[in-house]
Amino acid sequence: MCSGAPSGDGVTERFIRALKEQLLWVRTFQTVGELRLAIHNWLRLYNKEQWLVERHGFGSPTQVRRDFLRPSTVA
Repeated sequence: MCSGAPSGDGVTERFIRALKEQLLWVRTFQTVGELRLAIHNWLRLYNKEQWLVERHGFGSPTQVRRDFLRPSTVA
């Protein structure tokens, strides 16, 4: 029996839901290559600068990573 984190399932399910709602259900693709390119471009949007995440104070994933990895200054 596998022991997984239920919260991980929720994150994955939300990601797949966003992919379907924002790309797969709103466009028609003529070829697999066209689909692959559209998914690639959507992932760049989803994972980079333009996607603003509410739970991170409406910061992009890139900005949140940058802030997290920045050394904190101690006063």
